[in-house]
Amino acid sequence: MTAQTDTPGTVTTVYKVSGMSCGHCEGSVSGEILELSGVSSVTAVAASGEVTVVSAAPLDEADVRAAVDEAGFELVGQV
Repeated sequence: MTAQTDTPGTVTTVYKVSGMSCGHCEGSVSGEILELSGVSSVTAVAASGEVTVVSAAPLDEADVRAAVDEAGFELVGQV
């Protein structure tokens, strides 16, 4: 699911990530995704496995997958 937010010029995308179980996991995933160009915020929730990403433009899923892999987790896909 990709949806426009209330802020013009941004895109919010929710991804499903498997393997997160704690706050440290959330921080690792968020930190890696924040390094992607155009990303302004990331909210990871271990309990649901959902990662909400706000960016200036739609992201290439391969780039998000690589960032999640670097953090040690698996990107399942978009919600």
